[in-house]
Amino acid sequence: MKAPGHKSIQHHSLWLNSVLDTCLVDKIENRDVMPELAPSMRTAVPGPLTNSTKEELDTVFDARTVQMVIDYDRSFGNYLVDVDGNTYLDVYAQIASIPVGYNNPTLVKAAQSPAMVSALVNRPAIGNFPSHHWLNLLRQGLMRVAPKGCTQVVTAQSGSEANELAFKAAFMAYRRQQRGSATWSEHELESVMKNQSPGTPDLAILSFKNSFHGRGFASLSATRSKSVHKMDIPAFKWPQATFPQLKYPLEEYEQENQHEEDRCLQEIEHIIDSWHCPVAGIIVEPIQSEGGDNHASAQFFQGLQVITKARAIYLIVDEVQTGFGATGKFWAHEHWELASAPDIVTFSKKAQTAGYFFSDRNLRPDKAYRQFNTWMGDAARVIMSNAVIDEILTKNLVTETARIGDILYERIADLANRYPKYIKNLRGKGEGTYIAFDTVDSSSLLKEMRTLGINIGSCGISTIRLRPMLIFEEAHIRLLLEALETAFLKLDGSA
Repeated sequence: MKAPGHKSIQHHSLWLNSVLDTCLVDKIENRDVMPELAPSMRTAVPGPLTNSTKEELDTVFDARTVQMVIDYDRSFGNYLVDVDGNTYLDVYAQIASIPVGYNNPTLVKAAQSPAMVSALVNRPAIGNFPSHHWLNLLRQGLMRVAPKGCTQVVTAQSGSEANELAFKAAFMAYRRQQRGSATWSEHELESVMKNQSPGTPDLAILSFKNSFHGRGFASLSATRSKSVHKMDIPAFKWPQATFPQLKYPLEEYEQENQHEEDRCLQEIEHIIDSWHCPVAGIIVEPIQSEGGDNHASAQFFQGLQVITKARAIYLIVDEVQTGFGATGKFWAHEHWELASAPDIVTFSKKAQTAGYFFSDRNLRPDKAYRQFNTWMGDAARVIMSNAVIDEILTKNLVTETARIGDILYERIADLANRYPKYIKNLRGKGEGTYIAFDTVDSSSLLKEMRTLGINIGSCGISTIRLRPMLIFEEAHIRLLLEALETAFLKLDGSA
């Protein structure tokens, strides 16, 4: 069944209902037959079934954060279908974590494979009892896309855990440098069991204002984006530095922005040199996502690496949200053209698994069981990650994302000229589809866009962030921009 000719984004309901009713069984058996959907709204947002389901769910599971209840069997490609039958172009992608579309045939095939069945029903304690397939799963998957210069990987179960494991690696390696060839002393062995020095050293990880690195205890100590994440939780007394606050458009503020970045680098050096305990590492996002989609130049990150190298501490690049192609490079830090690889690169979200890459042999603990837990990740998730990697490489999706991102940025820039009240500080040029802008009321705009069949995200105080999948196409740009313009007019009371 072919889609009708282009109409407004609100005029596809009859066609969509027919498609969903006739194709659902076929879609389950053969995902390739599902045609491209289109935004289509049956009810208010959230709809009555979403509201009733959420209310019932809340009796056994805290549902206060639930925004929509989704029918994933009916969702496909770039489109989400909720339980009320509303269909949204998804430009948020499960908080930037869906790489190649809903019900992607390649991923469905991987999920149905004998390897997946074995990984699920026999879930291995990978550190002790890996499957005989484990080495090939790593070599043929994650290691194919390892950041340049990184030769080893540690797998994990979430982005927060990946960052916490990275902190552990940095601390152990830092103490190893200090200790040299000496073995652990009796005093260290006794004191560590009391959480006292010297066995439990006073060390720190430096992070940045407005950063987000997770919600575990150590990762939360490095998170600085919102107080709601941190309130009432004990934290390590770790330092934070200022992340550059650039002015836009960049070409009009080159000198001011360079001065700002130089100031921030000087501040970082001062903090490291004056903090009450040694700083063993710095963790930084290539683009601060939850904190407002804040960017910095390649020169800033190059300067950051110079600082860490000069002090023999570790540079941890948190690519949990930016990794796997969204910025038009497989890894966002490739844009920086560093003199050498970052010491540690963490990943999750679009990877569909989690962990960190590294190359320095000192970052591998000096004794076994120091970087260890029962599962050490999940072979089933690595199988899915390998399928994602196959899809990305086979279809050249990183290059395509860079191309689409350039078009998307220019189209939004044109819209910004007409609606400067609603699109301010547009950023992300040359960084794929990782695009954001500030607006007068991000919450109202987000809600209005959903009523028009577009699911977008917000972050920081007043920022709209776009996080489309790697399969986002030019046709979707038109739908997105039409909806944005309609939303602006409605918010102005002109529609």
